[in-house]
Amino acid sequence: MHKQDTTLGWDVGGAHLKAALVDCDGNALQVVQLACPLWRGLDQLHRAIDLVLEKIDHIPCQHVVTMTGELADIFADRSTGVMQIADAISCQLKQKPLFYAGAAGLVELQEVNQHLVPIASANWLASGIFVAERVNNCLFVDIGSTTADILLISDGQPRNRGSTDAERMQYEELIYTGVLRTSLMSLAERVAFAGEWQTLAAEHFATTADVYRLTDNLPISEDMTETADGAGKTAHDSARRIARMIGRDLADATMLAWIELSNSFKQIQLQRLKNVAMRHFSRNLLSQEAPIVGAGAGSFLVRELARQLNRQYLEINDLIMVDSEDNTELRHWAAICLPAYAVACMAAKANQ
Repeated sequence: MHKQDTTLGWDVGGAHLKAALVDCDGNALQVVQLACPLWRGLDQLHRAIDLVLEKIDHIPCQHVVTMTGELADIFADRSTGVMQIADAISCQLKQKPLFYAGAAGLVELQEVNQHLVPIASANWLASGIFVAERVNNCLFVDIGSTTADILLISDGQPRNRGSTDAERMQYEELIYTGVLRTSLMSLAERVAFAGEWQTLAAEHFATTADVYRLTDNLPISEDMTETADGAGKTAHDSARRIARMIGRDLADATMLAWIELSNSFKQIQLQRLKNVAMRHFSRNLLSQEAPIVGAGAGSFLVRELARQLNRQYLEINDLIMVDSEDNTELRHWAAICLPAYAVACMAAKANQ
């Protein structure tokens, strides 16, 4: 593949860096996700960018960037974060990247300071537009490591009520609940255990990654974030951390009991998502036949959400194009890194 035929889309998050390489028709060629704890400094981003470029087989003709990493607390404010991330990634790439600015489209580096607000955390809209162009009516739910994006799509158009993070949080289009980094203390005040209600410790002892290791929903290849205590990721390690959430030690119960407790946390998280989904459906813009479209590392939760709400479920993998029909692994990773794939497709289409 000649370099003029490819576009590399980047999604710069606060915990992960995601990149998707597509050809001129939007076929996914490669997808890379790397841990990138941006809160530790911009050197983490520089290092991750270098690793991505080492892994990509083809030199792309163009780069396009979307981001949420401007929220990292190393930045004084979100606008500063947008500018510093844009400068950092521009300095490191040989070609000048474009930046996704929502309704303003794709802008160059010198235009970034004029579009700071729409560039900030706009990756959800890139994904939403990608879905809206392919599914006229649906509820789109993308659950990642830290957050869930929920977007109602009607008549082929995103029907979001909010645009900024603050507005989207108000309208529950952005939910701070994910399948890797979410602290269990944020899910509930109490949980059933051994036939009793047990209050939870208000400590960052365990995360949802511990839950989904024990429920067997989290593949090793996607388990990239650090644990709450910096220790291992075995079933026993996860159970030990979860036990601390209810003031116990691993030896205080059987592994079966800790797995059952993990399933309880899973249902608590699902109930939160279900309540939000019902709020969006209550806008009466969708018929009962409209599906729920799931994406991200937490798509397994979206599948269960659709089942519980008696809705058809559509996996985003089915909407992703690859150069080989049987390349399920590539589709899987493009679904996890959907914003990177979506902006790459957008730039490739604009370049035609």
